[in-house]
Amino acid sequence: MECPSCGSANQDGHRFCGNCGAPLPPCCGVCGRENPIGNSYCGYCGAPLTSAAAPPERSSAVDTPTKPALPGAERRRLTVMFCDLVGSTAISSRLDPEDLREVFGKYHKDVATVVGRFDGFVAKYMGDGVLAYFGYPRAHEDDAERAVRAGLQIVTTARPVPATPGGRLPVRVGIATGLVVVGDLIGAGESQERGVVGETPNLAARLQTLAEPDCVVIDANTQQLTSGIFEYEELGTVELKGFIEPVRAWRVRGEGTIESRFEALHSAAALTPLVGREDEIELLARRWIEAKSGAGQVILLSGEPGIGKSRLTAALQERLRDEPHIRLRYFCSALHQDSALHPTIVQLERAAGFERGDTPEMKLRKIEALLAPTSSPIAGLPLVAELLHFPAGDLYPPSQLNPQRKKEETFELLLHQLVVLAQNQPVFLVYEDVHWIDPSSRELLDRVVDRVADLPVLLLITFRPEFESPWTGQSHVTLLTLSRLDRRQVATLVQQVAGRALAGHTMQEIIKRTDGVPLFIEELTKAVVEAQANRESGEDASATTSRSALAVPATLQASLMARLDRLGLGPKKMAQIGAAIGREFSYELVAAVAGPSEGEIQDRLARLVHSELVFQRGAPPEAVYSFKHALVQDAAYNTLLRSDRRRLHARIAEAVEGRFPDRVAREPELLAHHFTAACQIERAVGYWLKAGERAAQRSANLEAIRHLTRGLEALNTLPEDFERDRQELAFQVAIGTPMIAVHGYSAPQTGAAYSRARALCERLGEAEPLIATLSGEFVYYFVRGDYSMMRRLTNEARQVAERLPSPLVRLASHRLAGITAMHFGAFAEARSEFEAILRLYDVRQHRSQPVHYVHDPKVSALTYLAPVLWILGFPEQARRSSTAAFQCAAELDQANLTAHVHNFAGAGLDELLGDVPGVQAHAEAIIELADRHSLGYWRVNGLILHGWAMVQQGATEAGIALMCQSTESRAAQGVSWYQARYLCMLAAAYAQVGQAEPGLRIIAEAKDLIARNSECMWEGELARMEGELMRVQGRSATEIEACLAGAVAITRAQGAKSLELRAARSLARLWCDRGRPYDARALLAPVFSWFTEGFETADLKAAKALLDELTCGA
Repeated sequence: MECPSCGSANQDGHRFCGNCGAPLPPCCGVCGRENPIGNSYCGYCGAPLTSAAAPPERSSAVDTPTKPALPGAERRRLTVMFCDLVGSTAISSRLDPEDLREVFGKYHKDVATVVGRFDGFVAKYMGDGVLAYFGYPRAHEDDAERAVRAGLQIVTTARPVPATPGGRLPVRVGIATGLVVVGDLIGAGESQERGVVGETPNLAARLQTLAEPDCVVIDANTQQLTSGIFEYEELGTVELKGFIEPVRAWRVRGEGTIESRFEALHSAAALTPLVGREDEIELLARRWIEAKSGAGQVILLSGEPGIGKSRLTAALQERLRDEPHIRLRYFCSALHQDSALHPTIVQLERAAGFERGDTPEMKLRKIEALLAPTSSPIAGLPLVAELLHFPAGDLYPPSQLNPQRKKEETFELLLHQLVVLAQNQPVFLVYEDVHWIDPSSRELLDRVVDRVADLPVLLLITFRPEFESPWTGQSHVTLLTLSRLDRRQVATLVQQVAGRALAGHTMQEIIKRTDGVPLFIEELTKAVVEAQANRESGEDASATTSRSALAVPATLQASLMARLDRLGLGPKKMAQIGAAIGREFSYELVAAVAGPSEGEIQDRLARLVHSELVFQRGAPPEAVYSFKHALVQDAAYNTLLRSDRRRLHARIAEAVEGRFPDRVAREPELLAHHFTAACQIERAVGYWLKAGERAAQRSANLEAIRHLTRGLEALNTLPEDFERDRQELAFQVAIGTPMIAVHGYSAPQTGAAYSRARALCERLGEAEPLIATLSGEFVYYFVRGDYSMMRRLTNEARQVAERLPSPLVRLASHRLAGITAMHFGAFAEARSEFEAILRLYDVRQHRSQPVHYVHDPKVSALTYLAPVLWILGFPEQARRSSTAAFQCAAELDQANLTAHVHNFAGAGLDELLGDVPGVQAHAEAIIELADRHSLGYWRVNGLILHGWAMVQQGATEAGIALMCQSTESRAAQGVSWYQARYLCMLAAAYAQVGQAEPGLRIIAEAKDLIARNSECMWEGELARMEGELMRVQGRSATEIEACLAGAVAITRAQGAKSLELRAARSLARLWCDRGRPYDARALLAPVFSWFTEGFETADLKAAKALLDELTCGA
């Protein structure tokens, strides 16, 4: 009972508060309701109040623990029962009011007694109606079952009423289960009650109107939770007043056969006795023996929540305790799925022995000691220091690597550490809860799985079934799926958890209801033991056990909610605060948030630890607590109202921000999460931006996108104004580069980000960021082949460059103009723009600038200059440009940029020059880079080039098939850039093998593409190839000549001398074959004479050979 003066909890039966001495409200002995002090009669049922009034008496078979103090308003899954006395209106006209009062009093007492017997809570009496809750103020694992049993007892209870048909009044009962808010104090004085908000009470009241007299009707949720326990008659789908959708309903006919159908919700605790896993532990032991011999092994341990993955892992650790080995454990976290390498960071901090209060110098010394046996501190320490977010000091120069290379070096360092450790002793390596792994850790784990194959390492990876393992099927990988325990094993586990033998019927009930899931068995057994220990009677607990304590949890959350309620308000509050903080929480942070005195906090946390819901590491104030499992955390957190959550997250965020600056710098995403949950969006967005930028700097692109996306989602909840738009612009610009890395240049997400950024720039009048957004948006349309948009964006960039006298802006403007000119066939103009970049570019100023160009402007200019110079007729200059592009790219060491150079300055140029081995080498390099760095866009290009090289080397069928498949894949990705060239190469391959029909279809496809996109770069070459295929097909000379003459005219107009030479040679060959050698020579000779270099290239040598033939023929 709660004191109305000071709010303290008091035991039932006390007349005065033990804390302040104030009188306590009397409790009605009939209905069990509290009444205002001074009342002589109960304001609810009219029964007289006495000083010794007590709650309704309960059956001796019912567990009667001390009534808990009522909590404040909470979110709960509640089962609500509504009872209605049938015929009360009619009987009121035949009975004297005093007699009617006695009828209602008897009815209220009967209902209250039954509800109390099943530990329900009578919330309200409404004349002939009674509203009762099951699951408040104390939850049970089987509240739905309790409600149904109570309903069945109520409808069978005798209520003799004189002068009525049959001598009794029937009752109708409706029961519904659902999420509600319960516990608010409503009204005052005699009308004060604990209210419940939600549709569940209304549903229960409506369901009782469907019931026949002395019948119980339930909803779908209640039926699902009690399925198999009772027999039902389905009433079908019914329309109910106040409910939009029809509702399914069942009538409860009586007892049925119990059948447990629930699924476990989480893994067993580490201290759960290991039972029934003998075969599994022997398999693990055999794999350990193989691993120790140098044949590394990987075990994929899969199982549903609660099945015992963690316990089996702990058992193997215990078995290996006396063997020489090294153990490394990594734990993935639901709260850190977007925090790059979080398991590794935590493991390193713990392995190094970091303590709160350590200075950077102290951390430096500890990391030096940790790394010393396995690597060179000078090489590895700066990387580890940056990973752990502390300065490496003056002795160690900071890393100058770009983010991608830095990530690669970090991975290599971590793998090297594992290799060195394994050279000294066998290693037992554990990755737990990989279904929550962050993308960067997943990438690292992929490499670990591959690397351990030839090391004395046993790698154990645990995950839930929903995780799709990519490692199955490898020779050193074993998949082990845990199954449920049989009846004998369950009985053994129950006895070990209880510490003694339980009564036979109790044991059988546990076996029948737990379905062989170890965590269910453990939790239910502990609930039984706790219920027996808390019984107020002194009888032998093993002789009579409350059925409520034996119930199987419908969900694990319900089971944990029951245990949370048993803690009392203080420890439960600590659990709620800890749940809002995260899976792991420190004493210092809880103390900063909680508010009570230090002694109270320590006492409440000690009780929480004693309940085994959380584990403790260290002693206060250095103690760190962790929930037994994520679902324990969820159960506590889900009880909080949204308003309470917001206030709690705000206090957490402010405490972290004010007291833990190191954590703020290391994990800005946590501050962002708490401020977002607190609805303090203005404070959250800055941390989301920091988190995204920090992840992008580490090449953790997926995490960067997630952080930045959450920040954008938060911004979208704010009203539009200048400051909000300015912040969104920063997010949209920041998200572009990781979008390209993950989704590709032509992905809709990439285009949308840059398009939105540009619109914001225009709205805000921000000119400097505009060039960055124009560059990004340009690349999107460029790759998709929308050349009209390219021209428009190029013009906009030029206008920005004219307004802003900035070299950065001018570089970007020249780059866009050069690419646009190149693809419109204005090759001389393209050359001029690219060479302007080379003149303007200053490596000291521009290489370290923010990315406004997607690629480094100098490398990009050199790369595109290579094919442009060849087209213009300068093959040797093209070679020099290609060489310079590779040299600059090597200095930057960026995977995406290197693939770009290989594609266009390498394979692209070599294909034009006819250098088949060169194309093959570059194609292999592109594919290797793409596979290593997940560059799907470049991989397809590499396959096309590889297929072309195969055709030239004689593998024509396989090469053409690969080219067909890859060009189709490229088109499916929405990529149009360079597609016409690749289709032309494919058509040439068909011509080479004499297959004109498919070749001409490919040419038609390419011509349609360039017509749609207004692309002119390869228009002349496509016309030439169409003429060559017509010759293969045997078409008329007139048709062939028209195509080839058109090719000559197009390339001549473009100034594309190398392409003009090809077209002139094809037409000259046609005329020569038709007996027109003089015309042929007159066409070809002037074009050939124009060239001043490259006479050893394939095209010039072929032209020279034809001219010699024509001279001899003449």
